[in-house]
Amino acid sequence: MLVIDLMRLQDEADYRAGATRKGASEESIESLLTAESERRRALTAAEELRAASNAASKEIGQAAPEDRPVRIEAAGKIKADLAEADEALKAAEAVVGGLVLSIPNPAHASVPDGGEEGFELVSVHGDQVPAPAMDHAEFGEAMGFVDSERAVRNSGSRFAYLMGAAVRVEFALVQWIMNTLSERGFTPVVPPVLVREEMMVDAGFFPADRHQVYEIAGDDLFLVGTSEIALAGMHRGERLDEDDLPIRYLGFSSCFRREAGTYGKDTRGIFRVHQFDKVEMFSYVHPDKSWDELELLRETQEEIVSALGLPYRVINVAAGDLGAPAAKKYDIEAWLPSEGAYREVTSCSNYTDYSARRMGTRMKTEKGTTLLHTLNGTASAIGRTLLFLFEHAQTPDGALVVPDVLRPYCGLDEITPTTTK
Repeated sequence: MLVIDLMRLQDEADYRAGATRKGASEESIESLLTAESERRRALTAAEELRAASNAASKEIGQAAPEDRPVRIEAAGKIKADLAEADEALKAAEAVVGGLVLSIPNPAHASVPDGGEEGFELVSVHGDQVPAPAMDHAEFGEAMGFVDSERAVRNSGSRFAYLMGAAVRVEFALVQWIMNTLSERGFTPVVPPVLVREEMMVDAGFFPADRHQVYEIAGDDLFLVGTSEIALAGMHRGERLDEDDLPIRYLGFSSCFRREAGTYGKDTRGIFRVHQFDKVEMFSYVHPDKSWDELELLRETQEEIVSALGLPYRVINVAAGDLGAPAAKKYDIEAWLPSEGAYREVTSCSNYTDYSARRMGTRMKTEKGTTLLHTLNGTASAIGRTLLFLFEHAQTPDGALVVPDVLRPYCGLDEITPTTTK
């Protein structure tokens, strides 16, 4: 279903307003409307010629032998016109397809206006504690958790070796989250980390974020920056039974981002690196229940962050700071004492039918089929979660207190410099 079809199904003025709040121009919307009119005209012309060509073919078979040469010549002319009409239709569809990619999913009415600083503060939890003796980068190196120097030598900037007991804490995080959310109906998945270009487009990451993605030259494959992309394609082209919804997945994968445009930002430690591990929640839901699902994802994220003992706040991201697919997004930002600021640790978004429309994922009901809604949310970006623990769980004598929920999974209560291996 094209964007223009959605405008006709919804209130066009509301659709335009939601899209322009996210940065779409009125000119791009008008260009799409014009291009879509041209596409429909080209489609009508091609269909009429195709019908005429079929009719001409039948007439040849029914004509007297002496009349067939004339009819064959006429049929050949129609066939040639049809070939031109099909080419014109393909060209018109290509124009529309390109313009569609420039129109984002409209922002929901509850999303505030503005850019990065225009967010709405939803809630604040915990105290803004002072900075510890060592910041996360210093502590990671002192404890032997992180080796950036050797990684830079081998791979370049923004790479790191995670080592010793920190690795045990990472996998404790993964196992705790997997077990906890599996009990809540999330199916664990280890998805591919390489996907085709069409997946990046249909998931809503191309063309806007192409500059952030690593490409495998010669193979039409791209390294994902989140398992959300592969999970969005799990039911590509399928018709899911209404009674089977919601379907919830919990994907674990390594993720890869070029971090283009961040030169000089967050270069210390493992806050912003090119490779990291992440556990991602992904939901396929009934359109009438997607806003409830967004709140469920947010509540789940808050439970995880709270159980780890991290002070945090929740923000409703402003329209101008939303990516193209998201109709609404919450960020959970944990307090980073060394910076005296809140920094993002997780986010969750409702894509409504934006991705499902491109993937052709529909829901079967008694009345037929309709597009369903998809949502996604970070359960834990592992490396970033660890660095917050490096500051909040750091003791004055230079040890790391393992959060209670992780102790059964890593077998450690406290990590000292002598127990890091």
